[in-house]
This record gives sequence, C-alpha cells and structure tokens, in this order.
Amino acid sequence: MAALTGRHDITALSLITPELDAGSAERAMREYCREVVLVPARPWRGPQKRMLQLRSLVSRRSFERRLYDLPRLWQALDSLLSRRAFDVVTVELPFLAQGLLAMAARGGQRPRLVLDEHNIEFDLARQQARNQSGLARRIHNRVNWPKIRREEMDVWRHFDGVTFCSEKDEARARALLPSIRSAVVPNAVDVQYFKPRPHDPKPDSRTVLFFGAINYYPNVDGLLYLLREVWPLIARSHPQARLQIVGQHPTAEILAFQGPGVEVAGSVDDLRPHLARAAVSIVPLRIGGGTRFKILEAMAMARPVVSTSLGAEGIEAEPERQLLVADDPAAFARAVGRVLDDAQLSGRLGREGRALVERRYSWDAAAQRLDLFFLELFAS
Repeated sequence: MAALTGRHDITALSLITPELDAGSAERAMREYCREVVLVPARPWRGPQKRMLQLRSLVSRRSFERRLYDLPRLWQALDSLLSRRAFDVVTVELPFLAQGLLAMAARGGQRPRLVLDEHNIEFDLARQQARNQSGLARRIHNRVNWPKIRREEMDVWRHFDGVTFCSEKDEARARALLPSIRSAVVPNAVDVQYFKPRPHDPKPDSRTVLFFGAINYYPNVDGLLYLLREVWPLIARSHPQARLQIVGQHPTAEILAFQGPGVEVAGSVDDLRPHLARAAVSIVPLRIGGGTRFKILEAMAMARPVVSTSLGAEGIEAEPERQLLVADDPAAFARAVGRVLDDAQLSGRLGREGRALVERRYSWDAAAQRLDLFFLELFAS
C-alpha cells in the first residue's frame, strides 16, 4: 500500500488484534491511506477459539470462516462500499472474502475484486493435518481442510483476479481451476528500512537466528525440528554457537529448550539489530506455502541464510549463490557450520542476497506488478 499510494487513492479496512494499539496503527496507516477503518478481531486463543473449533466440526463452514465472520466487519465494509465508488477491492486471505461476494455489487459500477493469497490455505491446512502430533489437532485439520478447499476455490471462481506469492502456488491453483485469472505478485520488503546501517552491531560469528511468529504452526514445527534434530549436531560441532529465537507468543514447548546455548527472546521492538548481529539466519521449515518474509528480510539486511527447500520455495534464489539449502538434519547442521566457519562465504551470500531483494523483491517492484494486473483486469 505504501508503494501504491503515489498512484492510487487507498482506503483500508482491517481487523486489529487486542495486543495492538489501534490509535498508533491508524496514525501509521494514514501515511498511505485516505481512510482507515479498524475492527476488533476475535481472540486467536482461549475458550472462545476452542468453542468455534468444536462448532466447526459439525458445520459445513470451516473454522476460519467462523473465526472471521464478524457482523461489525461486514457492516463497516457495507458502509464503505455504499458510500464511495471503488475501482478495485483487494482482499487479504480467502476467509475475509465471504461478505464481499454479496456486498460488492451494491449500487453503481461493481469494483474489480482481487484476492491476495498469502498461501494456498487449504494446502497449508492439509499439510498440518498430516504433520501435527496432537490427536485433537489432527482430527480438526483433517475435517477442516476440505471445507477450506471448497470455500477457497469458490472465491477463486467468483473473484475477478487472484494474486499468488509464487509461481508454484499459481501453478497449483491453475491445475485445479484452469479458468482462474491470476498473477504472481511476490512478497516484498521495504529495502530502505531493512538494510545494513553503519551503527548496527557487527556480526558476532556465533549467533544463529530464527525469527517469526512462534504461535504459527509451521514455525513451531520447524523450530521443534531444529531444536530436537539439528541443534544438537550444531552444538556438538560448534560449541560456541548460540541460538536466538525471536518472535511473539513462544509456546511452552519452545520455552522448554531455553538454556545456556538457546535464548528465546520473544517479541522485540526492532528486528534489525538482531539480524545485523547474527552470523546466520535460518529457516528450518517443513510445512508452508507462499514465500517467507523471514528470508527476504534477512537477505535485505545482507545476512546469509540457510533454509530447507520448502522454506525457500517460491523465492528466485540460487543455492550456493544467494543462500544455502539443506533438507536433512546433518546437511542443515553442516550448512550452518560452513557459514559460521567461513567469513568469505558469509559475506558473499549476504551481498548476493541483498542484490536479489533490491532487484526482485522490493515494495516498488511488487507494486508495479500489482498495478499491471489491475490494468489487465480492466482491459478484459
């Protein structure tokens, strides 16, 4: 939105979670939005969530549809669409598209409807059903993911266009629905914010950094895989190495590994000093879709990255040039060790990664591609 604001007049309607300050969020968003409407979201944890999950088991609707079915949200959307004419309405996540199918046609010329897919959501839920260890979670996801598939594909059929983060996700969608009108608009980072700065701390040659939301199942799964199977190998070969885990809402399972060589830092106000200090940023993911911001942000800070193949999926990075890729515990540990031991390799990966992000994954590059897609939809 910040990159589009020079060419477009933007209004934003967003859910906001309880831990965020609505006033600060609105003031920040008004730098690139004409109008900002914030609606309180349901809690993402606790008894209310559990009750919704139980009700969804016997419902035709997915849990996510129930979670985001908020009368205040649809009322706010209805008010915006009836009060002003919009050329395009873009929606983040298919779960937020349910009201638009009915409301967007009210009064005047109907705006083009564009869905922005962060992942193919039903495929992510299907992966979780296959990989989660808890019986209740496995049952929930096995029942839930076919519902998400039906709902998500229904949005694909009814919307004018769909944007995907990667060519692989777009290809998966087109295999299911050849008639879909789509484009690839990569995830992108603010390369002016995420960049090496003279006053940043220097890399310390021993800190291995993982960052991301630690209540997000693919991240939890990847971290537990790292802590149980990979980190003991790194600690044995490189006793000086130190793992730092940065991200909100660390789970009890993750906190249990905290000790002399493992720091669970939780949320931080500014990620950049932690990235600057890190010897290597790691992405040990085994579940997921779309593309990983954590790779792009680390590359933008000129830090070397070690990732699994799935973690790096969708990013046009060449292994051994812009990052290292490894998929089994021993290979992942060796790749991390290579970066810790070789300052020249570390510097080269960092420089090449930064150049790739500037060229392909900046906000401006993504906004230009999205602009072109808007024009294509109006030309059709």
